[in-house]
Amino acid sequence: MENVGKVINLFISVQGSSTRLEKESFELDPKGIIEDKYYDKNIHRSVLITSKESYDLANEHDIQIPVGALGENILIEYNPYHLNAGDQLQMGEVLLQISQNCTICDHLSSINKNLPTLLKEDRGIFARVIEGGVIKKGDGVYLLD
Repeated sequence: MENVGKVINLFISVQGSSTRLEKESFELDPKGIIEDKYYDKNIHRSVLITSKESYDLANEHDIQIPVGALGENILIEYNPYHLNAGDQLQMGEVLLQISQNCTICDHLSSINKNLPTLLKEDRGIFARVIEGGVIKKGDGVYLLD
């Protein structure tokens, strides 16, 4: 197990709205993030992880976006986009397994028309919950062998 970074921010989507809330911590189980509106919808897409590098890339191209705007649940200071389906990350008490890359959606072009092309390979990755528990801001991110 290799420490590769830490959790910077946590977000949930609120039931019945497009509102996203920043959290200090949240609890997960094999169905996803317990408070999130996408809980128990699709276990292979239950957690969206994004790297700080995605926001840095946007900023380098003069696209200013606030953290959370990419729709992530977990923002980390590690670039996980090279990971493959099946690779595992430990954050706090939670064990996550990478399931697929996040596809680009229309939401990004509403922020900036160049954002979908810019972040084509760098928007985020989906993971499913293998072992539930609590993740908190500041928790270490560990890549399992």
